Amino acid sequence: MSKEVPDHHDAELSLKVYDLRREAVMRDSRNAINRDFWPRTYEDLVAVTKPDHPLNAPFRQTSTYWEMVYNLVRHGIVHGEFFMESHGEGLFLYARMAPLVERFRQEYSPVAFRNAEWVAQHTAAGKRLFEMFSARVQKVLESRQA
Repeated sequence: MSKEVPDHHDAELSLKVYDLRREAVMRDSRNAINRDFWPRTYEDLVAVTKPDHPLNAPFRQTSTYWEMVYNLVRHGIVHGEFFMESHGEGLFLYARMAPLVERFRQEYSPVAFRNAEWVAQHTAAGKRLFEMFSARVQKVLESRQA
């Protein structure tokens, strides 16, 4: 059951999540993924799951971090709208994954990105952010094609 209104516990968790994002390895991983990971095909996605891929560790750290964070929202531990107003970055990654995620779930990981998908579909803030990020991803991919 979702919380009706945010309280100080939501604020504390939100600040903790922000603080964890600032940790040096996490920051480096997020920067690498946000800068360098732009999969066009399913094969591009699978390549990053290979241990010898240079983005493997950043991908694993970033994707599992955001899944853990969005799990708090999906299970009603934090107030979803309050939380998503400040923690939408994971939806930027999910927007790049969304066209490929069903096949990835079938062939690689059945639960991949299910929490990011949930916040993108079940919170108003998540829906807005996902739409914005999806449009941004499309523009970047189009500009890289030229």
